[in-house]
Amino acid sequence: MLNPDDLRLVAHLHGGFPLSERPFADVAAQLGWTEDHVIERLKALLARGELTRFGPLFQIERAGGCFVLAALAVPEARFEAVTAQVNRHPEVAHNYRRTHALNMWFVVATESPAQADAVLQQIEDETGLPVHAFPKEREFFVELRLPLQAPLAPLPTTDIPQEVSDGARCL
Repeated sequence: MLNPDDLRLVAHLHGGFPLSERPFADVAAQLGWTEDHVIERLKALLARGELTRFGPLFQIERAGGCFVLAALAVPEARFEAVTAQVNRHPEVAHNYRRTHALNMWFVVATESPAQADAVLQQIEDETGLPVHAFPKEREFFVELRLPLQAPLAPLPTTDIPQEVSDGARCL
């Protein structure tokens, strides 16, 4: 559970991070802390897994790159082994389990659509399982801000049916 300082910091950073020469110092000044305290808190949150990522989000397609959401239907007995195979690829940004026929979902991030196609094909060849690719067709801006003043109850897991499309073409 986040302590009050951590809650305050995460809530403060939730909507943005200063673009300046010393952004951590700017955040510290806004919170009445020291720059070292801000950095220390963020490192601790990441080390404990309370934050899984701290960094910018890019529209990679504007630079010619490609993000592809992909999924596999992995037999339970092979799940750990397939996870290791998929995660060995440096292009795999993250990987997570779902309670669905397609029970492993991961994101491939590459410098080009051709590289994404190649990585997805390698994963298919290595695992012997068909890879279902869901390339981004349209950009949506969803600014989800959850209240951070009190612990949140776990969200129910639901399976939302989705159509399966193949091919990693980025638009």
